[in-house]
Amino acid sequence: MKFLWLTLQFLLVYGFYLAGEWLVNLFNIPFPGSIIGFLLLFAALCLKLVPLRAIEAGAQGILAFLPLFFVPATVGIMSYFDLFAGSGVWLIVIIVVSTFLTIIVSGLVSQSVAGTVDKRRQAK
Repeated sequence: MKFLWLTLQFLLVYGFYLAGEWLVNLFNIPFPGSIIGFLLLFAALCLKLVPLRAIEAGAQGILAFLPLFFVPATVGIMSYFDLFAGSGVWLIVIIVVSTFLTIIVSGLVSQSVAGTVDKRRQAK
């Protein structure tokens, strides 16, 4: 029964992805369909059209495999090795700086969200 529930949750998340792809193709939107689908899912969660419990476990299952989705991108970079070969030092600097910026912004956003959730819980 649990497997069926997880499958349904995964299919719901996947449905939002497909809706995003469909909208991109229909209206010729210059954004990836996955981003549009993510925004649709976010809006549905914010408007409480889809309860969080309806996708939570399925989304956690997808996140467990997230590192595998980066492998093709990393392999694709190797096709452009000549382009990156001459600017190795700058690439390292850019990667380090962007990593720290990502960590800082992610930390600030998560602290802000955690503070908002705590305030809502205390208000109830």
